[in-house]
Amino acid sequence: MRSSRLHHFLNDRSVRTRFRSGVSLHSHTLHSEESLGFIPVYTAKFPPMRYAIRLQERRHLRETGRALDFSQAFWRPPLAPSEAYELEKQQLQQLNLDALVSLTDHDDIQAGSMLRVMDPVAPISVEWTIPFGPAFFHLGVHNLPQDCAAAIMSDLASFTAAPSKERLAELLAALDQLPEALVVMNHPLWDESCIGAVEHAQLVGRFLERFGGHVHALELNGLRPWRENRRVIWLAEHSGHVLISGGDRHGLEPNANLNLTNAATFAEFVTEVRNDGISDILFMPQYREPLRSRFIGTMCDAVRTYPDFPAERRRWSDRVFYRKPDGVVKPLSAFWQGDEPWLVKCFLTGLQAVSSRQVRAALRFALADPQEARV
Repeated sequence: MRSSRLHHFLNDRSVRTRFRSGVSLHSHTLHSEESLGFIPVYTAKFPPMRYAIRLQERRHLRETGRALDFSQAFWRPPLAPSEAYELEKQQLQQLNLDALVSLTDHDDIQAGSMLRVMDPVAPISVEWTIPFGPAFFHLGVHNLPQDCAAAIMSDLASFTAAPSKERLAELLAALDQLPEALVVMNHPLWDESCIGAVEHAQLVGRFLERFGGHVHALELNGLRPWRENRRVIWLAEHSGHVLISGGDRHGLEPNANLNLTNAATFAEFVTEVRNDGISDILFMPQYREPLRSRFIGTMCDAVRTYPDFPAERRRWSDRVFYRKPDGVVKPLSAFWQGDEPWLVKCFLTGLQAVSSRQVRAALRFALADPQEARV
């Protein structure tokens, strides 16, 4: 019988003694491409920002003869794989738990592959993008076999570029045949494509009806509101899937939820979830912080200058990129050469102001949502 149990650290500190290991799932490094295609949609709601964006669009059209395509712009999280691994590991060790950390960058397995140099059993994992009808889903594919991980990633990427339901069925069946691999549907009810919550939920239902037998768990996401996670709990109850954690960390705040286990290795943890249907999820204190305040914190981490980093990723403008029509990718620093638009300068000044501890504390109070229940 499948059993998903939820714990909150503030209410149940005995987890330190009842479990051997903590598992950090779904965490991003500088190898993730985080799309900026949402910018026109969100800035359209704010006249000054809409005006500034239009100025940039006109400037780009004048200088290149082509429209500015925000879908070709993206940013990368600040931490390298070893830095992200240590951040997650330290949080688990502070709980007196052995650390099992699986980093899942978007459609890229470099993080886990590189970590194998320092940790021979580090999982090679990925957050795989699956186009599906008018939307897309993200599957966390954890613990790929090292000897064929690159070939599997090539097949997954080929599907993302040219999707078909027949090929999707083949790939999911093949992943399911890997006994130590774990396939998780990440933030299943997040309408990331903005097609409408109802239509998105219907797509999820169709996906699980056809392919759910090859999906091993549904994620409770540490960066999604509890009201959405509560609906995921309902979905899992009706689909028969076990629930699992997924912090979705992009900045310097460690994952806000974790899995607890008495397994000694990641492979043993996979067996516990897949075969035994057992999952203990621990929500950390940061999950109770207002979500909007946490998002602002991630934004501050994304645009912060890191003096100790290598020169090529020290400034935020070195970590934001634009893919030109010829396929060449350049950082914004190469386009602006130190002359950022006035709106960008104002935005950065504002973020610097809210990054102080006192202002963040005030924001947590101001942005608290009394209707947002906490686990």
